[in-house]
Amino acid sequence: MIKPELLAPAGNLEKLKMAIMYGADAVYIGGQEYSLRALADNFTIEDMKEGIEFAHSKGKKVYITANIIPHNNDIEGIEEYLKQISEMNADAVIVSDLGVIELVKEIIPEMEIHISTQANNVNWRTTKFWHKLGAKRVVLARELSLKEIREIRGKVSEDLELELFIHGAMCISYSGRCLLSNYMTGRDSNLGMCAHPCRWKYYLMEEKRPGEYLPVYENERGTFIFNSKDLCMLKYIPELLDSGVYSFKIEGRMKSSYYVATVVKAYRQAIDEYLNNPETYTFKEEWLEEISKASHREYTTGFYFGKPGSEEHRYDSSAYIREYDFVGLVVDYDEETQSAIVQQRNKIFIGDEFEVVPPKGAYFNQKIEWLKNSKGEDIESAPHAQMLINIPMSKPIEPYSMLRRKIR
Repeated sequence: MIKPELLAPAGNLEKLKMAIMYGADAVYIGGQEYSLRALADNFTIEDMKEGIEFAHSKGKKVYITANIIPHNNDIEGIEEYLKQISEMNADAVIVSDLGVIELVKEIIPEMEIHISTQANNVNWRTTKFWHKLGAKRVVLARELSLKEIREIRGKVSEDLELELFIHGAMCISYSGRCLLSNYMTGRDSNLGMCAHPCRWKYYLMEEKRPGEYLPVYENERGTFIFNSKDLCMLKYIPELLDSGVYSFKIEGRMKSSYYVATVVKAYRQAIDEYLNNPETYTFKEEWLEEISKASHREYTTGFYFGKPGSEEHRYDSSAYIREYDFVGLVVDYDEETQSAIVQQRNKIFIGDEFEVVPPKGAYFNQKIEWLKNSKGEDIESAPHAQMLINIPMSKPIEPYSMLRRKIR
């Protein structure tokens, strides 16, 4: 049994660091162009360099996405971008277009090539084809069952790595190939500009009665007929490992640092506990409780155990379930005063009670009995975004620990 790579999303430099600190083996990031998450914060070239250096200092990897479907006017810029990727010592580039693959082989032949899910990899013949072209890894489409995945693994070379999405948002159409956004808003999903119309609320209009909107509802707010639940395979780590896939991928470059850290930590714990002793492994409900403390939709297992039916969609709302606020990030800890320096992310008041979540180990509860600002002055609250404050801690705590508060 191989130890799988846990691959996390990182929409900016902070998310990259949080993913690494909370247990990711690798992260995938995008620059400000040529990536399919154009609306994420994304990385400047300087941030990429810093992020790669940080990851490598921890023994982790960074993969750069360049998986748009490029038009003629994109090609020249991509050539320069690939040269920059090579200079900053990235570990791989994620691509989906044959022309871009050829450019990677010409400009940076030493670079690992990973074939994006955008290439719709759903059979072993296609997977073998990419390997012959020089791909080190193929990201399989979300529209595959575990049975199909095992068959692909059995028919391709052992030195070809396979990667699976195991958690996060699902596309209503084939893994990123949806044309709804193009048709309805003019925003090209294949260039990273998807407007996510599958999450909108819809009504029905009959051809001969234009302007008369007929409600199609599950409740009084209408219906969301394309709105998929979020993928969650946390309960099925043994089955995923049995598939022979090398890399387990979490979706979410547009999600928060808190989301990334929380989800990565839960999967890290489950994977490690299973690998430590497969014969006695038991799934712990507390892991699922933890990821449910991050903003999420209801969960589904997608296509893994068969083609999804109507129960895999939510028809009454596209809203996230959100029960906790991320209120602070620990920057440092002072043993002498038994207090932490915290960067505020949400309003904090004396008397508040939090859960303190370290990168490793269980969370603990903490009541805020006093607050000081960066000058050491007593304050009643911390109302300003990202201000540095000093708060008491009942036990030592390491940097990158998070403070979260249940929404009242």
